[in-house]
Amino acid sequence: MQVALLEDLNRFLRGHRVLTLDRQCHEGVWSFCATYQPPAGGGPEVSAKVDYKAVLDEKTFALFSKLREVRKALAEKENLPPYAVFTNEQLAGVARARCATPGDLGKIDGIGPARLEKYGSAVLAAVTDYEKLQSPAGADRRP
Repeated sequence: MQVALLEDLNRFLRGHRVLTLDRQCHEGVWSFCATYQPPAGGGPEVSAKVDYKAVLDEKTFALFSKLREVRKALAEKENLPPYAVFTNEQLAGVARARCATPGDLGKIDGIGPARLEKYGSAVLAAVTDYEKLQSPAGADRRP
């Protein structure tokens, strides 16, 4: 029964543009609250997959890829699907903006105070590390 419910939740989330996803566990019972944009026409939203390698320049895509690795590690640590941590769209926004502060992250659509508090430091550290590697001094240390 649990697996079927999780499959239903994932199917719903895939069919809608999820803006935020909050989850809480109280006395061993999980609850989820999704804020989503209803699909046009009332049916499930079918969004075209974005090829971020094609739409981002080479350096931005490299940072985006690094951010995806960080997101995967965070998601695995909490036993969550990666999109529950950050969406690809949010990570692309972070990479494009080269977010350096919590305020910068907060400007990305869908990254609110809860995500900032929970994941902000890991994302900002990844951006900072990437930028250091890209600087002339850091270029000498690249493998």
